[in-house]
Amino acid sequence: MPAHLLFVGGEDHHMRLPFMLALKARGYRLSAAASCDPGCFADAGIDFWPIAFDRYISPRSDVKSVGRLADVLRRVNADVAHCFDTKLGVLTPLAAAELPHTRIVRTINGRGWMFSSRSPVALGLRLLYPTLQRRAARRTDATIFEHDGDRRFFVHHRLLDESLFEVIPGAGIDVEGFDQARAKGFSRKALRHMLDLGDAPVVFTATRVTRQKGIPALLKAAKLVHAERPDVRFVVAGPCEGGGPFAMRPADFEAHAPYVLYLGPRSDVPSLLGMADIFAFPSEYAEGVPRALMEAALAELPIVATELSGCREVIDHGRTGLLTPLRDPRALADGVLALLRDPVRARKMGARASEPIRSIFCLDNVVDRHAALYDRLVQLPSSRRRRERSKQNDFGRLFDPAA
Repeated sequence: MPAHLLFVGGEDHHMRLPFMLALKARGYRLSAAASCDPGCFADAGIDFWPIAFDRYISPRSDVKSVGRLADVLRRVNADVAHCFDTKLGVLTPLAAAELPHTRIVRTINGRGWMFSSRSPVALGLRLLYPTLQRRAARRTDATIFEHDGDRRFFVHHRLLDESLFEVIPGAGIDVEGFDQARAKGFSRKALRHMLDLGDAPVVFTATRVTRQKGIPALLKAAKLVHAERPDVRFVVAGPCEGGGPFAMRPADFEAHAPYVLYLGPRSDVPSLLGMADIFAFPSEYAEGVPRALMEAALAELPIVATELSGCREVIDHGRTGLLTPLRDPRALADGVLALLRDPVRARKMGARASEPIRSIFCLDNVVDRHAALYDRLVQLPSSRRRRERSKQNDFGRLFDPAA
C-alpha cells in the first residue's frame, strides 16, 4: 500500500503543489499542513491542516507552535512527514518526538536570516544554530539539502547525527506546466503595451519584496543604470512583506517611479518573464535554490544574481549568467549594463541556462528522487535510537547543554 505523506510548510507552501500532485499521481496518499491559504489544496483534493508559527525569533510562540505541530502530526499519523522552511525544519522534528511510526524528513531551504543578516542579533543567534540543528537531527530520519553548500556546512559542523542525507535540487520545476502557462498568457507585445513599456529594455525581478531579498540594493542599482541608460525600465513583481524588520511597502518604490515599476503579487510570472530582456536577482537571503531563478533560466533570460550558494547551482558565472557580490548595487548595475551592451552574449547565456533546468531540476527527476527516499524510509524498521528520541519531548530542554 502506498505511503501516506504529510508535507509541512509556511506561507509559500502552495508553490509545492505541482510536486505534491506528481506524487499523488504515483499513488501516494497526501496531506498538507501550512500557514498559507488552504483553498488551492482543497481544489487539488489534498487534506489540509492549518498551522501558525512566527517567522521571527519568539521562544514563547515557538513552544506553542511545537504543541500545535505535535497535535497535527498525531491526528494525521502519516508514514512520512516532510517539512520545509528554516524554522519548521527545527520545530517539526521536535514536535514528532513521541511519534516513532512517522518518519521525519526535512529539507534545508538554506540557513535563513541568521546567516544573511549582519545584525548583532543574527550574529549572536548563529552561536545557537548548531545546538538547534543537532537536537532536531536526533529526531530526524532524513535530511535533504537543496545545494551542496549547505550539505558541506552541516557535515563540517557535525549537525546531522545519524540521519540519512542527500542533495536534491528543490521541489522541482514543472517544465511542461511552465511552457503551457507562457503559451496561454499574454504575448510579449501585449504585456509591454499593457504596462506602458513600449520598446524599452526591461530588467525584471520576481521575488518576495523584502529587505532580505535585496530590494533596497536593486533600487539603488536601478538608479545607477538609469543615470547611464535612461531608456531602461526595471519591473518588480511579488508580494510585499507585511511587517517585521525586513518589511518593504509599495511607497518605497515611489522615489524610483520614473524607471522602476512595481506590480505587486502576480500570477502570470511565466508571461512576464517572456516580456523581459534581463532577469535581476539581488537576494541577500541564505536560501536554497531559488525557484524564481530557475524559472528565469527556463525562460532563457540572461541573469544577473548575487553570489549565493543556491544561485551558483543555477548560474555558471560568465557562461549562463553573471554573479555579483552581496549588497553591492554598483556591481549589480555593472552586470546589467554589461549584458545590455552585448545582447548577443546575453542571448547565448540565456539559451545555455535553460538546459540544466529541463533535465536536472525538472519535476520528474526531483519527484523520482524524493519517492525513492520515502519508500526507503518506510521500509526501514523502527530503530531503538528513534524510540529513545521519544523520551526527549520537552522543547524547553533545547537550551539545556546536558540534555
